[in-house]
Amino acid sequence: MKDHLEEVLGREFKDPKKNVGKIVVLLTREMERYPTPSVTMISWQKDPYKVLISCLLSLRTRDSTTIEASKRLFTVADTPEKMLRLDVESLEKLIYPVGFYKVKAKRIQEINKILLEEYKGKVPSTMNELLRLKGVGRKTAGITLVYGYNQKEVAIPADIHVHRTANRIGFVKTKNPEDTEQELMKLVPKELWGDYNNTFVGFGQNICQPITPKCGKCLITVYCIFFNKSVKPLLKEKAVKFGF
Repeated sequence: MKDHLEEVLGREFKDPKKNVGKIVVLLTREMERYPTPSVTMISWQKDPYKVLISCLLSLRTRDSTTIEASKRLFTVADTPEKMLRLDVESLEKLIYPVGFYKVKAKRIQEINKILLEEYKGKVPSTMNELLRLKGVGRKTAGITLVYGYNQKEVAIPADIHVHRTANRIGFVKTKNPEDTEQELMKLVPKELWGDYNNTFVGFGQNICQPITPKCGKCLITVYCIFFNKSVKPLLKEKAVKFGF
């Protein structure tokens, strides 16, 4: 333990912005050891519609709940046409207990109607068209394009995990996920955009958690401003106190 602490305290801080590519690649490999985020799992089916709907379900909802609700829903209806055959109450029962399930059920049916009337039942494949759908914000639109349509160089979808970790590490200094995405798109090499959301959602869920980040399990502390400014000084105090 003493040797490990000395090693950690002896590491020299490295600028995260200058090492962003290295950090993304390192964490992308590391996150393979952890559970895959729910929407990414659903995207393996390569169906933009399922990605869009599951992303809407995932808002303010735990991943495990999103996965189960998506499975129930898509077993019964996996296209806009099939889903519109359900009344709102039936849809609510299928997606319960996702957060705000009553609001989401109505919103999903509104979107289904638009998809059938204006897009022949297909999910739009551009950012501007997706943003026209009621309830679809830039994050949901980005995830649909990146993971549903494999358009990996159009966006870096930013949710609360992406926003929090980017600010903690020191990639950006922003106040909301929308601004975080715009700053990350200036910083992160385009060839890594497709991995970024999946990697940092997993990182935020499993390591860089909101209340008590697990810095002891983190592989990038040498690059992290939060660790070097807030955690490392406390470790040094403890080292002196206990004679390490």
